[in-house]
Amino acid sequence: MAERQGPWPGSAVPQPSGLFPGLPRRPVYREPHPVAAGPVLAGIGATVLWFVLFGSIGRDLVSYAWWTVLAAVSAWAVSAALAVLGDRGVAVGVALISGFGLSVASIFVAIRWITTEDWPMW
Repeated sequence: MAERQGPWPGSAVPQPSGLFPGLPRRPVYREPHPVAAGPVLAGIGATVLWFVLFGSIGRDLVSYAWWTVLAAVSAWAVSAALAVLGDRGVAVGVALISGFGLSVASIFVAIRWITTEDWPMW
């Protein structure tokens, strides 16, 4: 059965609930391209692999942190491109894990900075 379209693009004609029959009908807005769980999980998996590969290049905390910063910046660029040109679900997964991965590296740097009182990134 085809869904009746309302006066707004992509909106269905809402049915009255019966509770307030005299009130005017309001538009129902639907996302034209909804984000599904599968693409989000694909973006999460790809970004976890991306961070593992970049993080494994580092041999100490300083190199690990800089490789993680490079991985996060490149992942954010890919996420922005995917959000505009590609699948927004994958972009959400990439952005989510890149922020989490950068936070983990920042925690390790902060712990070293607090315990040694020396900024480890330089």
